[in-house]
Amino acid sequence: MSIPFLKQFRIRFHAISFSRLSVLIGVMFMLCQANALAQRRTLPGAGQRAVVVDERLAVLRDEPRLSAHLLKRLSRGRQVSIISAKRSLEGVMFYRVAVTRRTRGWLQREAVVSPSRKGDDERLVSLVRASSDFDRVARASIFLETFARSALRPSVLLILGAAAEDAARKLSNEAARRLDEAEMKANRAATFTYFINFNGLDRYRRLGIDFVFDDATRQYHYDGATWREILRRYPRSTEADEAQRRIDLFVSGLTKLKERAGDGYTPTNTNQH
Repeated sequence: MSIPFLKQFRIRFHAISFSRLSVLIGVMFMLCQANALAQRRTLPGAGQRAVVVDERLAVLRDEPRLSAHLLKRLSRGRQVSIISAKRSLEGVMFYRVAVTRRTRGWLQREAVVSPSRKGDDERLVSLVRASSDFDRVARASIFLETFARSALRPSVLLILGAAAEDAARKLSNEAARRLDEAEMKANRAATFTYFINFNGLDRYRRLGIDFVFDDATRQYHYDGATWREILRRYPRSTEADEAQRRIDLFVSGLTKLKERAGDGYTPTNTNQH
């Protein structure tokens, strides 16, 4: 479903000489090799793929016990390979994991989820629902990347959309508080460009979350990508009606803003990928 009034970006293609094309192909080949190497570093070994979802528990230890020596802490979103599992004397389950080719250790089971482990999708959804603000957005994004075939995807898509819209409201207030009107005018740059380049958006962009900025009200709005995905991929799900309702509200809001501002009104997409 297309959203009206969003600015469309055009890509211009220029003629490239044969020699430049050869160089370009060579560069692309090297980039592909580098990307493949990076992926191998991300997922070393031949174990089950897993990803860190609770960084508070993601302490890599040299032995499967809570009192063991700390090797390092892993950040949320870090991928590892599960090699084996062992329960400690305290009753805590640990996974033996490979972090890199040379770094291995023991992680508490609840720090990670794996698409190969039954019930891990349900456990992550529970954690997503209990999270708030950016933590909810980040963990929901991890779910969608990790559990491609889970029956819980429509529910998580709806959760992520609602969390992103809540984030848009908070980002609007934060930008209004931090961006000084006098400074923006003094530099003679278009005011809306400060809002498009606002650094509070950066961590959402890295997750693929985009917002539309309304210059008239200086408000961000979630662009509705997850709602559209529900309607496209899961039209018969129980979440489809709510997704359609949210999209209708979004479109209706833009229509009213356009009517007030005139035909020249065009909200700007903050996407800078």
